[in-house]
Amino acid sequence: MSQTPPSPHAANAQAGRISGVFSQKKTQKIGSGTTARKTEVVTYFLVEEREDGAMLVQALAANDVPFGPKTEITRDELLANYLPEPQKSMARAVSCLSPQEQEIQKAVARGDKFRKRGESFTAEFEYNKALAMDMGNVRANFGIGLCYIDRGEQAKAHEVFERLVKLDAAFEDEHKHLFNEFGISLRKAGMQAEAMDYYRRALDLSPSDENLHYNIARAAFDKGDAKTAAQHLGACLRLNPGHAEALQFVDYLKRKKLAGG
Repeated sequence: MSQTPPSPHAANAQAGRISGVFSQKKTQKIGSGTTARKTEVVTYFLVEEREDGAMLVQALAANDVPFGPKTEITRDELLANYLPEPQKSMARAVSCLSPQEQEIQKAVARGDKFRKRGESFTAEFEYNKALAMDMGNVRANFGIGLCYIDRGEQAKAHEVFERLVKLDAAFEDEHKHLFNEFGISLRKAGMQAEAMDYYRRALDLSPSDENLHYNIARAAFDKGDAKTAAQHLGACLRLNPGHAEALQFVDYLKRKKLAGG
């Protein structure tokens, strides 16, 4: 997927409410006279959204433990004055997680490790431990789905696909790497119909992402549907006329006289 502004959902809590680590950058003056200089200080905060939509902000100490009072702010204030830190959410918020949430994260991390080493059955075991505690865990679903695809177990992979397309969080920037890997794996495994539905689901959430149209075109072409491929290539190029891969693909379709090109 193409680059988009950072999502405020640094880490997603129940019911889709914001829950994660955010930061503030402030410039401070140090010293005086000729030795005075300015330095940028970054402070991290744990943010939790209540059911009524109010944001509760609490500072994090150097050891990542929340301290001090919780301040209530609005969502607009959060977006205007704080930056999401999705890459720090897991490490910095871990001390605030329940024992079960910590066990889920550890199981997923072990699953990722084994999958990268090619030990898909051991990885599946770890992902299943996480899913037994939280069936909606995005990373565990992606991980176990990739294990099934790698082993050619398409029926099981389809079950995971059905779960993932219902999870909005699966298509956020936080999971961009796994999102891309899963989509490519679906297509290469001959699951073009699933790949197209998968990218269309993402397109519903990110309609201005030209790469999603390109990915649908690839899956459609692999499925033997050059006409649909050409339509999505056209949509891709309307959003980004300089998209190199799409231009090459269109040229190929024209040279082969496919889809009326």
